[in-house]
Amino acid sequence: MTEEGDPENEPVLVVDYDSAWASKFDAEAAILQEQLAPWIVSGIHHVGSTSVPGLPAKPIIDILVGVESLEHSRPCIEKAAALGYLYWPYRTEVMHWFCKPHPARRTHHLHLVPTGSPRYLDELAFRDALRADTALAGRYAVLKRDLAVRFRDDREAYTKHKAPFVREVLAASQASRSV
Repeated sequence: MTEEGDPENEPVLVVDYDSAWASKFDAEAAILQEQLAPWIVSGIHHVGSTSVPGLPAKPIIDILVGVESLEHSRPCIEKAAALGYLYWPYRTEVMHWFCKPHPARRTHHLHLVPTGSPRYLDELAFRDALRADTALAGRYAVLKRDLAVRFRDDREAYTKHKAPFVREVLAASQASRSV
């Protein structure tokens, strides 16, 4: 990362759904498509809570880009930096992760993840499950709001305490795909 700061230190703030999130994603996806096209093998996807209509979220647009491999997509680190993305070595065994514009005030997260990997498939499956089931999304909303209050200054704990819900949704999604 080129600047000081730890992206895990930004306070957790969950806000009501904003319909502008979809157009913010579209605008950013167009820029990324132009700059990262040689490395994109499976699209640019809006993921995370801002991609689920009606779901409260941290106001950060999460973007998933399917790439061939982490090694093959390494040149994207420099390309993304030219677009204002700061590379952060977070979960380096499964993705290249970036935030924009600064760790202390983020508007975008960019995840470059090999297609076919569990991480890539899980990101899409979780999003799709929440989009398809408003009751499930409602349960997630209640959990997120509670955790955001309890762990406002501990992003790692916020994420850790969401994990059982995420695992439950992914297990149900995987079970339904294998039927």
